[in-house]
Amino acid sequence: MDIRIAAYGVIIDDGRMLLSHWNANGRSGWTLPGGGLEGDEHPVDAAVREIREETGYDAAIDRLLGIDRSIIPLAHRIAGDDDLYALRIVYRAHVTGGRLQHEIDGSSDEARWVRLDEIDRLRRVSLVDVALRLERDEPADGVPAEV
Repeated sequence: MDIRIAAYGVIIDDGRMLLSHWNANGRSGWTLPGGGLEGDEHPVDAAVREIREETGYDAAIDRLLGIDRSIIPLAHRIAGDDDLYALRIVYRAHVTGGRLQHEIDGSSDEARWVRLDEIDRLRRVSLVDVALRLERDEPADGVPAEV
């Protein structure tokens, strides 16, 4: 089984969530800004880097919201030779600078602020729903959840 570890940022401001449009090999959907760790990169650094690459914004991580996992069978993978175990680390983050811009030559082709009440109408990956649930169900004691 292949393993992929990725880190993502949940950025919500003024009733809107910052999303990135993933578009690769004929598949697409709205997702959280984020992506795979590179080399020995720390997940926090990966989330900040990916947010910048995919949205144009500089961001700071506020806290860990939770950890999600997904098993993608080989038959549903875009590329690879085995099933994929995807470990997805989800952080709450906020924008500290930069300006909205789309990624060039990457796996995403658009970044957008989306009103929370409009997200249900989007074609989106399951991670967006995981993030909304983590955000909604965040415990008062601040201990992150495992989904």
